[in-house]
Amino acid sequence: MNKPLRHVWLVISILFALLFTSTTYFQIIAADRLSADSRNARAIYNEFGQPRGQIVVGGSAIATSVETDDNYGYLRTYDPGAMYAPVTGYYSVVYGFSGIERALNDTLSGSADSLFYQRIVDVLSGRPASGATVELTLDPAAQEAAWDALDGRRGAVVALDPETGAVLAMVSAPSYDPNRLASHSTGDVQEAWSALNEDPERPLTNRAIGGDLYPPGSAFKLLVAAAALESGEYTEESVIPGPGTYQLPNSSSVINNFSGGRQDPCGPDDQSTLAEALRQSCNTSFAMLAVELGEEQLRETAESFGFGQRLEIPLSVTPSTIGEELDDAQLATTGIGQFETRVTPLQMAMVASAFATDGVVHQPQLVQAVRTSDLSTVAELSPIEVGQPLSASDAALMRSMMVGVVEDGTGTAAAIEGLEVGGKTGTAQWGEDRAAHSWFVGYARGEEQKVAVAVLVEEGGYGSRTAAPIAKDVMEAVMDG
Repeated sequence: MNKPLRHVWLVISILFALLFTSTTYFQIIAADRLSADSRNARAIYNEFGQPRGQIVVGGSAIATSVETDDNYGYLRTYDPGAMYAPVTGYYSVVYGFSGIERALNDTLSGSADSLFYQRIVDVLSGRPASGATVELTLDPAAQEAAWDALDGRRGAVVALDPETGAVLAMVSAPSYDPNRLASHSTGDVQEAWSALNEDPERPLTNRAIGGDLYPPGSAFKLLVAAAALESGEYTEESVIPGPGTYQLPNSSSVINNFSGGRQDPCGPDDQSTLAEALRQSCNTSFAMLAVELGEEQLRETAESFGFGQRLEIPLSVTPSTIGEELDDAQLATTGIGQFETRVTPLQMAMVASAFATDGVVHQPQLVQAVRTSDLSTVAELSPIEVGQPLSASDAALMRSMMVGVVEDGTGTAAAIEGLEVGGKTGTAQWGEDRAAHSWFVGYARGEEQKVAVAVLVEEGGYGSRTAAPIAKDVMEAVMDG
């Protein structure tokens, strides 16, 4: 081979090497990064250019794709929007997605591995590609009852089926209209996004499963009572101390029992039964009981209810906590749901669900089923056990005590005629010169139906006045269904 030909061959070889390297880089190594790049208009057009699977509640679509005559092809619409927005999330050409739209994007877009054969069938049959339908566990009547009862106040409501973990209601307020973020007008979307993020009420936060979390206040006494029963050293009739005031160990701080503005003892001779202490919500009794039980027992019980676990339902749930390395003073305040105890309303609904059944806690789940375009079932809800924090017999004892709270204690506003209703109110302090958070955690049982519920109203004051009536409305909606 003469010299000029060798030069030509060398140049061609180099060009082929460069071509091979660049093709390999862009199609394999950098493919995912380039596809995810917000400046990649082709990827966006491809993604929005085919129908996305519906999100369905109670047989009706609450999120669907509507064909348009613009460059995107399909517009995501939500109806009703705000009531379900913390669950569905949004699907935006500018800001991506959130909620179920994000957690199950592969399913809704049709790209999930489980839909491989469906994609083959679509190609062979000539049908346009489409995503799968996601059917949620939400009960539309319960969801609407929770939404209406909150009435725009900051807070959250969660209702669960205790026997399966199915989420029957998940409301977070205030909420937002996801249609504004799904618009194909970039300017309108950016304006809506700025307004939502600048809103001090934080409407984009799903308070039911995340955000800053909340002290549970006296609702946490349910876990302390359960820990006491499971220790084997207490029954509902066990007599425990309940003085009007209790000075915290190695501290100058004092815990009081408040009754009608007075600092009263719980029961004669500054003592009462465990059941009576729960009915009256005696702060000193449960503070002293927590110290007596010890951190290890209390933590073990809390973790068996799901504390500390990062759940995917499939939305990500922020773990609840009772704090770390507690001394006796801190343990005492933890016993009444204060100090560093922080929970999600979902976690407290899980607590109630254990009492409503035989002491078993199931993982909450939002997805009832996933179905293809020809209605073939790809996945269905299957109960997943999180733990069993107490025995069936101790769960029955807890129900007995919680029924006392509703029949003749702080939770009478949650009573429903003809049903067994048990619960616990909470009034959680969280800041100086701020109104307390309002809680109700409980359950309702009928012959064939059960429901566990947790209600949190930010700065709502007494749980007996604010949260309990909301819980009643939600439980009635489920049980009537």
